[in-house]
Amino acid sequence: MRTIKRDLDALENSGAPLWSRPGPGGGYGLLSGASLPPISLSPAQAVALMAAVSAAPDAPYADLATAGVKKILDVLDPRTRARADELAHRIWVNKAQSSSRAIRSALEEAMAEQRVVRIRYTSKTGATTTRSVEPVLFASNNGIWYFIGWCQMRDAIRWFIASRIEQATVTTTACSGHTVQEVGEPPANARPVHGQAG
Repeated sequence: MRTIKRDLDALENSGAPLWSRPGPGGGYGLLSGASLPPISLSPAQAVALMAAVSAAPDAPYADLATAGVKKILDVLDPRTRARADELAHRIWVNKAQSSSRAIRSALEEAMAEQRVVRIRYTSKTGATTTRSVEPVLFASNNGIWYFIGWCQMRDAIRWFIASRIEQATVTTTACSGHTVQEVGEPPANARPVHGQAG
């Protein structure tokens, strides 16, 4: 009974659409037309996902990545999951001081919805300004995350170190359509995030 309940919890946590019916003739099942995606990872692949997410707590959408990895781990077969858990204990991550979750959420929402975000920012010289920014992209350079956008105060593209943003509020104003090309060419060792290696 415990194993069945654990498996049902894992299915539910993975997003599988389940139904349940109590009493005689009842039971559990997948909703009509639903299917489970095949998940076939080696223990090392599972740990690679855990390590990547753990090592980048300031990355954009890191919380969603953590939830996604948990869903994947929940549907692994018990033997693979046990071997992955054992291997995970052999990897240590020193998490960097993370910026405010509320600030990161606002920046992520502004980027995803393409809406202007109002930020309070302190420069390296200590000057603090409040400005409206149209988000264009996130970039990581030497372990530092940048929020890059069209600064309405400067009327130009600006790079903001994410950890120096002290406040962020998403507005209802839509962005005017600034593109990644306006930022310029990425450094030679930079590339967009995508599902393919290389």
